[in-house]
Amino acid sequence: MSLKENLVRIAAGKGIIEGNLAVPEGAKCVVLFAHGSGSGRYSPRNQYVAKMLNRAGIATLLIDLLAKKEETEDMQTGEFRFDIDLLSERLIAATQWTKKNPSTKNLCLGYFGASTGAAAALRAAADFPNDIKAVVSRGGRPDLAMDYLSKVRAPILLLVGEKDTVVLELNKEAMKKLLSEKKLEIIPGASHLFEEPGKLEEVASRSIDWFRAKLS
Repeated sequence: MSLKENLVRIAAGKGIIEGNLAVPEGAKCVVLFAHGSGSGRYSPRNQYVAKMLNRAGIATLLIDLLAKKEETEDMQTGEFRFDIDLLSERLIAATQWTKKNPSTKNLCLGYFGASTGAAAALRAAADFPNDIKAVVSRGGRPDLAMDYLSKVRAPILLLVGEKDTVVLELNKEAMKKLLSEKKLEIIPGASHLFEEPGKLEEVASRSIDWFRAKLS
């Protein structure tokens, strides 16, 4: 399968954010990735999941939700990583770009959010009730977008590690607020970062199944 990969630059507010766009030949949908606290588009976990999605014929856009200067500041102060409004604004800008970009404008849209990025994804999905067709949250913090959960229309898969007990309880609380189709899957033996052998593979496999079912 041939794969077109490009570095993209997207205007977002007063800044520019960068992303890696990968479009397999014949792709019918694209998944935008929203990274978590202190991370970015080069997160090895998100890179791995994106590659598996590409192999399954699904296009991906891995984006840095912070501009370079903000990333530098955040590494020192942690100032922006829990700013869900800012992160979701950047994801919204990337979504609008994706809807206009020639290679993706005809593809259906999904989100994959990790940690605090999952809150940004759900917040942004509430803004695109007719466009975002599926959301996957990996070790996510949907509780940080609690006021928006009832507005999300996309089917949502919440993946949480069995050992990630605090985040698991937060996801259970968020489930009560979600009104769209929803599913909480607990990955046995996995911690927050799914670093245990085979656990990230499980995340990728379950994500592919979800996107294939909902983005068809």
